[in-house]
Amino acid sequence: MTPAKHLFVTGGVASRLGKGLTASSLGRLLTLRGLRVTMQKLDPGGSGVRGVEGTIQAVRYARENRLPLLGNGLGMQCMVIEAARSPAGLTGAGSTEFDAATGHPVILAGEDGIRLGLSPAALAQGSLVHELYGGAEVVERHRHRYELNKAYRDRLEAAGLRLSGLSPDGRFVEYVELPRRSRPFFVGTLAHPEFRSRPTRPHPLFTGLVGVAVRRVAGTDGP
Repeated sequence: MTPAKHLFVTGGVASRLGKGLTASSLGRLLTLRGLRVTMQKLDPGGSGVRGVEGTIQAVRYARENRLPLLGNGLGMQCMVIEAARSPAGLTGAGSTEFDAATGHPVILAGEDGIRLGLSPAALAQGSLVHELYGGAEVVERHRHRYELNKAYRDRLEAAGLRLSGLSPDGRFVEYVELPRRSRPFFVGTLAHPEFRSRPTRPHPLFTGLVGVAVRRVAGTDGP
């Protein structure tokens, strides 16, 4: 029998657990068994408190171990919370969706209520998302009502989280990322790129994530 070269684990492996907790736990278990964890992808979207803390743990695991990570929707929100708690040192940071009394509401309900459908974004020059999309203006589908709190933008950027994509009027943060010099692929978006991705026309965020993972396996992803 030919030894397996790659192992893919989906969220359905333990459907009664939060997918973030499952991803984080499996990542650690596989590493302890001597296997190399190459890529980590947060599930697209979600709501409610169930599994959120596990997802934040998965984000931390990916960040600390330099794993390529893409979070969309709730995934990006968890990336922001983890960045606020760890690099920014905001103990107890969270989202008012899950904890109305959080001392640092880095994610809170948007003033406009739920955002549905297509929304434009302006991407920062020199950012990874700008490179992946091949331009400075993009339009993606949305389905969420919680946003990054404007009051924490400066604190998060000072801690190293780049706010790499904003709505044209600057009201909403649409994309975040960590510099490639420290992480090969660490990108979050409030949009849902899976809604516009096709088998014969994969979304650039997905091709970027997989491309980094392939180079990582080949040992050509840089330091």
